[in-house]
Amino acid sequence: MSEPLKKVGIYFDEVDKVRILDPNVAKETNDLKDECRAYVEKIDEFQKLSNGFISLVEKLGEEVDKQKINAIGARNVLQTMEKHKETNQQQLQALIGEKSMEFERLKIFLNSLQKTEMEQAEIISRLTHT
Repeated sequence: MSEPLKKVGIYFDEVDKVRILDPNVAKETNDLKDECRAYVEKIDEFQKLSNGFISLVEKLGEEVDKQKINAIGARNVLQTMEKHKETNQQQLQALIGEKSMEFERLKIFLNSLQKTEMEQAEIISRLTHT
């Protein structure tokens, strides 16, 4: 009796319920539905992992940018320090030159005073001996 019903598209499932869909087709449809659900879950999990990875890469990129800015700042400070050092060195060289000139002037002045002292001592000596 089930053969004539199959021809008109009426079927009975395993619990003898009347169906208009072939039980094999219904089972395959349910299997496909389950596989699709599993596939969607895997896609969702992949998307969560991808979003986590993208977030991690963005944070890493921000940290790299911060470190680059810090490195540029440190390099600028170093360059400023080098320029300051060069300026100080030039100032000290100029001061050394000035002090050297003053030293030479004072040395000449000392020699002049010593010569004058000797001349005066000689004059005193001549005046006291005569």
